Amino acid sequence: MALRTLDSLGSLAGKRVIVRVDFNVPLKDGVITDDGRVRAALPTLNHLINQGARVIACSHLGRPDGAPDAKYSLEPVAQRLSELLGKPVAFARDTVGPSAKDAVAALEDGEIAVIENLRFNAGETAKDDAERGAFAQQLAELGDALVSDGFGVVHRKQASVYDLAELLPSAAGFLIEKEVDVLDRLTEKPERPYAVVLGGSKVSDKLGVIEHLLPRVDKVLVGGGMMFTFLAAQGHKVGKSLLEQDQLDTVKGYLATAQERGVEIVLPVDAVMASGFAADADHVVAAADALEDTAFGADGMGLDIGPRTAELFADAIRGAKTVFWNGPMGVFEMPAFAAGTKAVAQALTEVDGLSVVGGGDSAAAVRQLGFPDDRFGHISTGGGASLEFLEGKKLPGLEILGWQ
Repeated sequence: MALRTLDSLGSLAGKRVIVRVDFNVPLKDGVITDDGRVRAALPTLNHLINQGARVIACSHLGRPDGAPDAKYSLEPVAQRLSELLGKPVAFARDTVGPSAKDAVAALEDGEIAVIENLRFNAGETAKDDAERGAFAQQLAELGDALVSDGFGVVHRKQASVYDLAELLPSAAGFLIEKEVDVLDRLTEKPERPYAVVLGGSKVSDKLGVIEHLLPRVDKVLVGGGMMFTFLAAQGHKVGKSLLEQDQLDTVKGYLATAQERGVEIVLPVDAVMASGFAADADHVVAAADALEDTAFGADGMGLDIGPRTAELFADAIRGAKTVFWNGPMGVFEMPAFAAGTKAVAQALTEVDGLSVVGGGDSAAAVRQLGFPDDRFGHISTGGGASLEFLEGKKLPGLEILGWQ
């Protein structure tokens, strides 16, 4: 079955439409530091507003543990949404209580309200079907239809993502439709050469995606903290760099499988080694087979791929027709260790084909490093959801919308 899209709901003029968005944005002192997920929801929200729907946007933010917590309030997000839409956005100070009911009742055609953080109610994330279903029933009373557009949560069986879609006429919004289309292209008949760039801290976070994509890709480029487990699997000493000792045999198996399949695993040839984990730490570039042969010795810590590796990776990326990237190459939040991530991002903007930034830290990195979203083929809004899709897993929030 194909994904149910907005067309399947017919005219929504005058209808109360709950839109499950993903407004889980980073906040610092109550200020949004990256509004990418809010902007990603605009096409669907504007479409519904222009149709004359009465829109109720709902989302989670952070992990408030089933109870109200002011630091996780969606109020700053509602304010930012108002600025982006160029129109007032009502804000309800609860999820299914009096404030939410009053805000929804006051909506006129083409108006929008945001209700408070869904995870302020324990029923949103409950493992118990009955508890989750009870909360979904309360949410359903606020609306006539559901548009699911929070791709970052489709891998979770949660009340607003799964159970609510059983209770109301439901369909995917434009964002989920686009995400599924792009990720499907990455797994079914991608244009070749096809390169996957993996970074981030842990190999264990990427095991499934490596295993599922190995038969489908031409090259896998490995950077970030996970690269040191790969280098250690080849017999290199890595000092105090991130190392998952319990994954060494698994990594050796992947290297052997890749060789059998003719898939090139591109590993770093150098790294930036630092005296410690700090923005002002002393650091030097060391060859991959000599990471402990620096002034720091066995106390050195790798915090970025080196310049030769950055050039090697950039050449491989530019030579591909399809590229998927998930995970930064180093500690990009610290300027001294951001060069590798910046080089990979720059190369992705030069791909003559489909370039996909796989959400999460990768999406945050490209924005922090000053790259406009439109320089890439697609920036996913769901890091975990993207990886699970590419692992071939069933995602509850998509299955309930008809995706098989």
